[in-house]
Amino acid sequence: MNKTEFLNTIDSFADICVQNGKIDTSLYEKYDVQRGLRDKNGNGVVSGLTKISTIEASKIVDGKKVPCEGRLFYRGYDIKELVKGATKNDGFGFEEISYLLLFGNLPTKEQLTNFSDILSRSRTLPTNFVRDVIMKAPSRDMMNSLSRSVLTLASYDPLVSDISIPNVLRQCLMLISLFPVLAVYGYHAYNHYEKGGSMYIHRPDRRLSTSQNLLRLLRPDMRYTSLEAHVLDLALILHMEHGGGNNSTFTTHVVTSSGTDTYATMTAALSSLKGPRHGGANIKVVEMMNDLREQVTDVKDEDAVRDYLKKLLHKEAFDKKGLIYGMGHAVYSKSDPRAEVLKSFVEKLSTEKGRHDDFNLYSMVERLAPEVIADERRIYKGVSANVDFFSGFVYSMLDIPLELFTPIFAIARIVGWSAHRIEELINMDKIIRPAYISVMPNTDYIPMDER
Repeated sequence: MNKTEFLNTIDSFADICVQNGKIDTSLYEKYDVQRGLRDKNGNGVVSGLTKISTIEASKIVDGKKVPCEGRLFYRGYDIKELVKGATKNDGFGFEEISYLLLFGNLPTKEQLTNFSDILSRSRTLPTNFVRDVIMKAPSRDMMNSLSRSVLTLASYDPLVSDISIPNVLRQCLMLISLFPVLAVYGYHAYNHYEKGGSMYIHRPDRRLSTSQNLLRLLRPDMRYTSLEAHVLDLALILHMEHGGGNNSTFTTHVVTSSGTDTYATMTAALSSLKGPRHGGANIKVVEMMNDLREQVTDVKDEDAVRDYLKKLLHKEAFDKKGLIYGMGHAVYSKSDPRAEVLKSFVEKLSTEKGRHDDFNLYSMVERLAPEVIADERRIYKGVSANVDFFSGFVYSMLDIPLELFTPIFAIARIVGWSAHRIEELINMDKIIRPAYISVMPNTDYIPMDER
């Protein structure tokens, strides 16, 4: 069998898979199956309890559920208040909010100092790890590169399979510390070997925060402005955690419940986040906005921008998927509090970067898109910009390459994954095992010569 015959055979087998794998969609309703673990109104099927975060998108008024302005709480604290407090006096909040999510209470000054010291001391890779793992066979996909590095780190841990809380906490803190290093080093190796660019392997500075180190590691001259570091710090805080039901966090609970190790669990969560329906949305926003600029002659013309948005919904523009990326959310309706907080800092950064016209365009799309969607689609709840709408713009202004957009999401979200892994280990003693209903009738075996 030559290569062409091989590929043709695979295609024919795939056709058989599709033909025999399709399930009549009416059967889902017949058996009352909530596809995607969500009901017809988009509400998630309750599958667990958590004390880590709360999402508020609706209220009960006169016995009816009605949409409300979105709110997000970390361990009972409103995210807006946390951001305000953590960034007061020009401070950085990633470490403080990480402590809150992991341990359930805001740290004292001494606790925060000790915690930050542990993170900074853990930001060191094993000897020759960069040479032997990251620089060899660099991946074009940074999430795959990150996953490979995490799994390889397991081989350096003599207590890899110990799932006691102290050991799991140690492993989680190490990975929280190392994710920025692994992601950026992986990118530099890819940029050098695959794209012909220069490779920079800078060492982290123990005196710096996570956001400062990330920018230091990424940039050739290791330089960044205070505003850049603070806006990135804010973006990391807002992406840290978002309830137990999002795909990657639910994956963390499911895999943890099997009793497996921390490295395998975090790799599973990374694999979930890597999917374009989950962690890749901000990339799509940036690509969509670039396409808008190419297709619309005058991006200050509201009617022209509105027509482009209509074309998106009619599958006539960009990727022809019928979506306006960055608009709408599985839970929020009237507003995404994370987007509101991030936008308040985006304008400042756009002014510093000389990209205020781009900010105005984003603001215009943010305002027009919900109107266009409401006119063109039947929707059961309000539509607003989500955090991904602005985060991609932020990363582009920080000169972060597109390949690192989703890994930066992971750098933040591993804090939430760690908190949920520990919560699962503390509270559950059963493997998570939902049920599926078989709709395939039984049949008798047919001997080979009778087929």
